Amino acid sequence: MKKCVFLDRDGNINIEKDYLYKIEEFEFIDGAKEAIKIFNNLGYLVVVVTNQSGIARGYYDENNVKSLHEYLKKEVNKIGGNIDGFYFCPHHPQKGIGRYKLDCNCRKPRPGMFLDAKKDLNIDLLSSIMVGDKISDIEAGKNLGMRSILVKTGHGLEEEKKLGDFCETYETLYEFAKQLERELKSLW
Repeated sequence: MKKCVFLDRDGNINIEKDYLYKIEEFEFIDGAKEAIKIFNNLGYLVVVVTNQSGIARGYYDENNVKSLHEYLKKEVNKIGGNIDGFYFCPHHPQKGIGRYKLDCNCRKPRPGMFLDAKKDLNIDLLSSIMVGDKISDIEAGKNLGMRSILVKTGHGLEEEKKLGDFCETYETLYEFAKQLERELKSLW
């Protein structure tokens, strides 16, 4: 089985913009692409897990999200990094429209996206890591026995006040990647 770094997307990889789906509005947070490459070099798969309630609300559709993820993957590939999978939840239990108004098992902090990735990519969740900017990201990781990291980008600063010492906190995804690199190199 493989170890994985699961990444929330908005506010962690890219600058938080409400209901982002347009490629021309996508902006990487400084160091995010390089962080992904570091995770790859350390032997981790990288999988993006993201709640996308904008689909449920009718603001955009699943194809818009898939196109944005293809762009994101290509941009990371340009610097020699790789994203091994993308999983998104298109549902919302209260604000969804039609078939997307659903109290599902895939919306973080629930485990659906992680379990799908585990099955698809042969991931060992106990040796994996979850990194995100919201409590729901941290809870999802902890519920599955993963090391869970809060970054202060996106909603992270606000969420940190609510979490206290509940998890490790870093300024950015890149800062955590460099710390993980130091930890693993000390073991070699």
